Formats: sequence, structure tokens, C-alpha cells
Amino acid sequence: MAAELHPSPLRIEGTELLDALVTSVFLLGPDLHIDYLNAAAQTLLGLGPNQALGRRISELTRGSETLMPLFDRARMGGEGVVQRELAWPGHGGVDRILDCAVTQITIGTDSSRLLLEIEDITQHRRLIRENALLAQLGGSRLMVRQLAHEIKNPLGGLRGAAQLLERELLDPALREYTRVIISESDRLTNLLDSMLGPGRPPAKQLVNVHELLERVYHLLRSEAAEGVAVDRDYDPSLPPLTVDPNHIIQAMLNLGRNALQALSGVVVESPRLVLRTRAATNVSVGARRHRLVASIQFEDNGPGVPSEIRDTIFYPLVSGRADGTGLGLGIAQDLVSRHGGLIEFDSAPGRTIFVISLPMDTV
Repeated sequence: MAAELHPSPLRIEGTELLDALVTSVFLLGPDLHIDYLNAAAQTLLGLGPNQALGRRISELTRGSETLMPLFDRARMGGEGVVQRELAWPGHGGVDRILDCAVTQITIGTDSSRLLLEIEDITQHRRLIRENALLAQLGGSRLMVRQLAHEIKNPLGGLRGAAQLLERELLDPALREYTRVIISESDRLTNLLDSMLGPGRPPAKQLVNVHELLERVYHLLRSEAAEGVAVDRDYDPSLPPLTVDPNHIIQAMLNLGRNALQALSGVVVESPRLVLRTRAATNVSVGARRHRLVASIQFEDNGPGVPSEIRDTIFYPLVSGRADGTGLGLGIAQDLVSRHGGLIEFDSAPGRTIFVISLPMDTV
């Protein structure tokens, strides 16, 4: 059935001023039809005034479902109602975070209407999260260096003592024990070196990111458990990047292997890892805003990141697995940060996505 249009749309004065606001402004009639929406509100809905005016807001967006309790409270109390950080499933499948205010007002002799004001704080929340991730990275590096300093020196002494002891032992069977000590000391030293990450600066060169991803794809396919699908979804228009291939391959491998481990040992219907590339425009990474950013995504349909480690997942020694070292994500974040980029993630049961953002305008 065609939408019922409001017979006489309300005339609002001063619309030029309201259109200049970054806050979305709606004026809703008694049955929640839209009498007015400013330019920011049109952007939020993804609709022009001809498509929105006179129609009920519930017809235009699924996000209105989260607003219904606010409308009811404003009508019952006759006062303004505010809701902070409300989730809004926006158009195009992009979820947003909004601050909303609903006020009941009367214009002239008309019946009471609802003034809905919406401030989109999605970008603000993203910047806060980015700064937290960058602060985590700095804390991780300091923690790793202190830990490595405390452990590597005793390990060197332990290995040297085992070598001296081996020379004094005549029984080959006893030498086996000293060889175990030496090999385990070497293993722990290599582990500490991996925590420290590469000491040299990135050896950047112009590369096709899909060539790097193809190497990662074939490695992940060979390592994937039986029944786990590894798929590709590339954007062929993505231009070449100036990066250190070894650094970026290692970072991508760490993310991909983490995803495969999340899919193994749990019951998941049609377990799947997708390697995806996209181009994003006008993206902020920390304090810098970049015109063009390469978005390299690793998405799996596993159980998701445990809630208790989501805020500290990039710290070293933090892992959701009992047998995990908690080093892979921290090292990946460090490698990507050396290129002016950042790794972010979004996780829920059935969908976890880790995203490497690499600026294309950084050499």
C-alpha cells in the first residue's frame, strides 16, 4: 500500500540556518510523519525531502525502532528526553552511534509535535578508539622492552653454562639434557626477539597489495583445518602501496592465522575466512587525516573475540586461547604502525573483522 502523505506540509522559516547545522533536525507530526528535516537529517537517512516529507519516520529507516521509547517518554512527560550513544542501523548497512534528543513542542495552534535532534558521534567514537589503540601500542612496546631486558640476560647466562657443562660430560646420554637446555634457551630468545619486533626501519617499495595478499592466501589455505574455507574479495582498482612487503605480509599472516585458530576447535556452520580489500576516502588515523586509505580486511564467522579481552587484545601476552602466546596481534599492530597505519577490529558472535588501514599518501 502506498505511503499516506501528510495533506499540508508545515512551512518552516529559517531553513537556511537549520541546513547549516551538522546536527540532524526532524519535526514530526502526531503520527510521527516528517513535517521537516534539515540537510544533515537527509544525509543521515540517505533520502531527499521529496522522498521523506509527509511519510512516517518508521517507513524510512530501521533506526527509528530504537527511537520509539524516546517518543513515548517525551509525550508522556512533556519534557525533553535525551539518549546517549544510541545504536542506529543506517542506510547501506553501516551502523552508526548517535546522541539523540526528543522534545515535545507546539507551533501556533497546531497539535503538539516532536522535535528530534540527532548528533552523529560515530567518527568521534572512532577517533577515541584509535587513540586508545595507539596508546596501547606505546604501552605494549615499553612493556615488551622491559620484559625482554629482564629475561634475555639470564637466558644468555643459562645457555653459556649449559655449553660449559656439556664439554665436561663424557656420557653422551647426559649431553642430551644439556642440548635440551640450549635448544630451549634459543627458542625463548627467538620468542623474545619476535616480541621486540624488527629493529630496522621499513624497507619500503611500491608494491601491488594483492600480490602480497595472494602469498598470504595460499599460506592460509595450506594451514586451514579441513572444512574451513578461505575466500578472496579484492577491489582490483586499489592502487599500489609504498610499504615494506615483509612487514605487511607478516602482519597479514598474523591476522589470518588468528582467524583460522578462532575457527578451529569450535562448532561453526560453514566456517569461513574472507580476505577483502577496499579503498576508503578521508580517513583519520590518529591525529592525521588521509585522503585515500587502503582497507585490508580479514573477516571470519567464528565465535568472536571474548569480551573480557577486547580492550587489551593488542597488548602482548593477552590471548583468548589457553595455548596462545598473545604476541601475534601486538606484533602486527607494531608493523602496521611503522607505515603510519592502524589495525582495528569489530567482533560479535558469527562475525569478526580485523581491518588494516594503510595510508596511500605516505611514503
